Amino acid sequence: MPSNEQDQAFMRVALKEAARATELGEVPIAALVVQGDRILAQTHNYRELWQYPTAHAEIIAIRAAATTLGSWRLLDTTLYVTLEPCTMCIGAIILARIPRIVFGARDPKAGACGSVFDLSSEPKLNHRVSVTSGVLEQESQALLQKFFRELREAPPTTKPSPPQ
Repeated sequence: MPSNEQDQAFMRVALKEAARATELGEVPIAALVVQGDRILAQTHNYRELWQYPTAHAEIIAIRAAATTLGSWRLLDTTLYVTLEPCTMCIGAIILARIPRIVFGARDPKAGACGSVFDLSSEPKLNHRVSVTSGVLEQESQALLQKFFRELREAPPTTKPSPPQ
C-alpha cells in the first residue's frame, strides 16, 4: 500500500492540474491514474469547454489510462482525485476495476464514496474499491471555494438573445 507521503505527492500533482482548469473556466477538479510510481493519465474537468455532461476528470483519466495500458482493466492502479467521485464516476471506477481511490475534499451534494452514497463498498456490486479520503482536503476545498467565490463575484455576462 502506498505511503501517506506518496498519496500527498500525487495529490499535489492533481491540485496543480485542477488549478489549470480554472484558466479554462472549468471547475477545478482533477484526476490522475497512477500505477506504482508512474502517472498513466492526468487531466481535469472539461464539461464547460466541451459542453459535455460526462466530461468529468475521472472519466477522461480512466479512458486515457486504458488507452495507455491497452486494456480497460486498470488493475493495480490508484485513482487520485481532488473531489470525492460522483455516482457516474464511481460506476466507471468500478467497471474499470480500479482497486483504490484517494480523494481530497468530500462532496456533500453528490459524493458517492461515503458522503451521499457509498457505492465503493456496495456488497451487491461485483467489485469493491478501497477509499482513502481527506488527503490534502483543505487545499482541495480552498481551490473549489475560491473558484466559486470568484464566479459569484464576477459581473454578469450578457448573452445574445436567440433569434425569433
